[in-house]
Amino acid sequence: MLSCQAWPEPVVRVQALAESGLSSIPSRYIKPLSQRPSNNTLPSPQTHHQHAQYHDHANIPVIDLEQLSSKNESVRKEGLKKMAEACSEWGFFQVVNHGVSHELMKNSRELWREFFNQPLEVKEEHANSPTTYEGYGSRLGVQKGASLDWSDYFFLHYMPPSVRNQAKWPAFPSSLRKVIGEYGEGVVKLGGRILEMISINLGLKEDFMINAFGGESEVGACLRVNFYPKCPQPDLTLGLSPHSDPGGMTILLPDDFVSGLQVRKGDQWITVKPVPNAFIINIGDQIQVLSNAIYKSVEHRVIVNSNQDRVSLAMFYNPRSDLLIQPAKELVTEERPALYSPMTYDEYRLYIRLNGTCGKAQVESLTSKSSLQ
Repeated sequence: MLSCQAWPEPVVRVQALAESGLSSIPSRYIKPLSQRPSNNTLPSPQTHHQHAQYHDHANIPVIDLEQLSSKNESVRKEGLKKMAEACSEWGFFQVVNHGVSHELMKNSRELWREFFNQPLEVKEEHANSPTTYEGYGSRLGVQKGASLDWSDYFFLHYMPPSVRNQAKWPAFPSSLRKVIGEYGEGVVKLGGRILEMISINLGLKEDFMINAFGGESEVGACLRVNFYPKCPQPDLTLGLSPHSDPGGMTILLPDDFVSGLQVRKGDQWITVKPVPNAFIINIGDQIQVLSNAIYKSVEHRVIVNSNQDRVSLAMFYNPRSDLLIQPAKELVTEERPALYSPMTYDEYRLYIRLNGTCGKAQVESLTSKSSLQ
């Protein structure tokens, strides 16, 4: 439980700011020069042309999940190999032929957009607090005077069933609660399939990861629906500051019209180009710990633009909050000792709930940098 029961200062809704017609953003949203998207995409002017090409044309890998369920062993092995390479080289990949209805994906996005377009007083009925973050929010972290991101969100618990409280979900649009349930069921099932493939690729039993997370009926799953309003000065701010995800794995349904997610690859920020009807998957800190850093979580951020707002749905697929998470004993050797001490996910996520997004500072603080090289 967080010691802070309320936000340290009045919460400002970014969508309301954007719709007020302001021509410059408040200073709380202006990032330091080194963090601004205009200054941080390219490392130096001397390499502008070379890196601009790389930035424009690179994209995270795309995995066809039909390959992974193929009865043809060579096809299945090829699919597993692609996923292993994506996990180790990028920490991010897109999946197609994933089994979740395309119509359900589209409806989910549209209904959430409808929610965010409701009058402010309707949304404020769901205003959240830093005790659980569940509900309608506009900030992470409880530090007074902290730098803020250009986004609002709605956060809800989906798994395990014991923490699911539909009374806290929006009642309007009228079909939204039903769609949240259907969408959650499909995406959680997809998460279980991906965990199996990750376990196999690490040389573990295929149910290792799901069991480490607490089993199918007890995994943690939370949905964060992000709303990134249009911004009059997008070069000065970010929709979401650089961070790695503290949980196990994230399954993201991106906006189908506007790109905004950027993934760090070396010294570059790569703008992800979503494939139609695909989910974007990324490795979180808990899989980094369980894999003993064979697979690593990757820093990412969100940029905004002046022309269009964006909606995305991030399902955080996490270990049960009270289970100890530590490197799999099968992946610990004399040559590669355990890099992390046991810690529950409840203990781990307290850091981001108190401090907000901080790059990879949290997971890197658990072990010496030299031991990861």
